Amino acid sequence: MTELWRLDASEIAARVRRGEISATDVTEQSLQRLQAVNPAINAVVQQMPEQALAAAAAVDDMIAAGRDPGPLAGVPVTVKVNIDQQGFANTNGIRLQKDLVAAQDSPVVTNLRNAGAILVGRTNTPAFSMRWFTRNSLHGHTLNPRNSLLTPGGSSGGAAAAVAAGICALGHGTDIAGSIRYPAYACGLHGIRPSFGRVPAVNLSLPDRHICAQLTAVSGPIARSIEDLKIGLEAMSAASLLDPWWVPVAPELPQLPKRMALCVSPDGLEVTSEVEAALRDAARQLAEAGWEIDEVATPPMREAMKLQLQLWMSEYVYKDGEVVERENDPDANFVYRQLCEHCPPLTTASLMEALQQRVRLARDWQQFLHEYPVLLCPVSGEPPFPDQLDVESPESFHRVMEAQMTQIALPLMGMPALAVATGDNLAVPMGVQLVAARFREDILFTAAADIAARNPPLEIADPD
Repeated sequence: MTELWRLDASEIAARVRRGEISATDVTEQSLQRLQAVNPAINAVVQQMPEQALAAAAAVDDMIAAGRDPGPLAGVPVTVKVNIDQQGFANTNGIRLQKDLVAAQDSPVVTNLRNAGAILVGRTNTPAFSMRWFTRNSLHGHTLNPRNSLLTPGGSSGGAAAAVAAGICALGHGTDIAGSIRYPAYACGLHGIRPSFGRVPAVNLSLPDRHICAQLTAVSGPIARSIEDLKIGLEAMSAASLLDPWWVPVAPELPQLPKRMALCVSPDGLEVTSEVEAALRDAARQLAEAGWEIDEVATPPMREAMKLQLQLWMSEYVYKDGEVVERENDPDANFVYRQLCEHCPPLTTASLMEALQQRVRLARDWQQFLHEYPVLLCPVSGEPPFPDQLDVESPESFHRVMEAQMTQIALPLMGMPALAVATGDNLAVPMGVQLVAARFREDILFTAAADIAARNPPLEIADPD
């Protein structure tokens, strides 16, 4: 019997549309895989077997009637618990929101449904989605299925763990400071943070977010193949009137030259020998694929990191500081204290100045990415961290935050970035990061596919 849960999303969708396999069979196997492996990793914290099987039956009925259910026909997908899904609590990993049941779907969830995806579960996030590790006092601790001693990443650690363990073929994540790219890196997967405005998303169960999060938070996919990232992003990106910042992007854009900048140590970021080796190996592979590569310095990242942290924390201090105290999650308390020490609250004047400086940095990056359509740089200065390293001590927290400079800096300018798994992705996953100009996800997929084709296929992890 074919283990359908092992198939990539693109293969599942193609075979379901051709009638070779049924969406119901795929979903049943996905749910069986969830029951088999999820107790060991705690990736999926809200399950929906009845709804999933009903959605699969609807896809099969559409195909029987000669209708195309969409690019994700029958594909098992998970969504993160910080996004609205009708009938489920948008917990964001906190007890204070355990009863915050959404009355309607977020646009990104609607788009996944409309594309024929089968939602099989909701995945874990740290409290307030505020770490590169995934543990909270409501849903518990998510483990990395490839190596339980390493973080599964955060804040979309549950999504990445579910994809890596074969629970789903595609995971929805969100990214404000690396929360898609880093879990993909830590779990030996691919993940793309789209351009700001590409994927519509809003949570009507909550008040609208303030300007800082509006400018930098996005939704995007995590997957085991680059083709799956492409079809996942296509599905998520459909228009919605609920998100006024959504931008229509033409399906075909002018071709860009295969010219790339390599920066091993942006703005003086210290990188380990393993990280440098992965970058130089990826550069060699891209050169074999016909890319012209120059090793150069990038526009400022450290300054962008500082501004991004200030803007991010100004929102917490303004709105959520008291909520963090009331939630009283030990990890969130510690992380919040460390962030407050690194990021004094902004005044009105300094907030205006920060937003002004953001425009200058975005202009610098736009010009850089016009000359070099793709940047190859580290996902992190270190291989995936030991699990819970950030809450061991203030010094450990500083080490983590410094290594994550590229994760934090790039969202400030609204650009897309893609984490590509490299090597054998087994005991200690490794990868590299690709960055492009706004709405040029297409060239990121081209470069990522050239790297992925020269590395072993990504294997599904058995948590035991």
